[in-house]
Amino acid sequence: QVQLVESGGGLVQAGGSLRLSCAASGFTLSDYAMGWFRQAPWKEREMVAVVSWSGGVSKNYADSVKGRFTISRDNAKNTVYLEMNSLKPEDTAVYYCAVPRSRWYQALLGSEYAYWGQGTQVTVSS
Repeated sequence: QVQLVESGGGLVQAGGSLRLSCAASGFTLSDYAMGWFRQAPWKEREMVAVVSWSGGVSKNYADSVKGRFTISRDNAKNTVYLEMNSLKPEDTAVYYCAVPRSRWYQALLGSEYAYWGQGTQVTVSS
């Protein structure tokens, strides 16, 4: 069965960096785009970044993270990453990786995703 396990979250000061990892199993990772989403308390879940299938050439980012976050993938290691730099207190949230319902499709909406990890907490102090 599909499993997604996030790691790398934690407490960091504003301006700091974190690297999140998503270990994937139970499906052919290279066939799917992969997404990172986040949800802060009392806020709706939002897309953070999406990387296209196969080599991950195409990437989409939320405007709020452009220039600070980088999504990447290593299909050989069955892992997707989210490098987060210049972190701000407003980046505080639980971060989730997810697999879309369809192969070879750059899904940007949460509703287009079928499987989700358990999430990893990121807290940025001011």
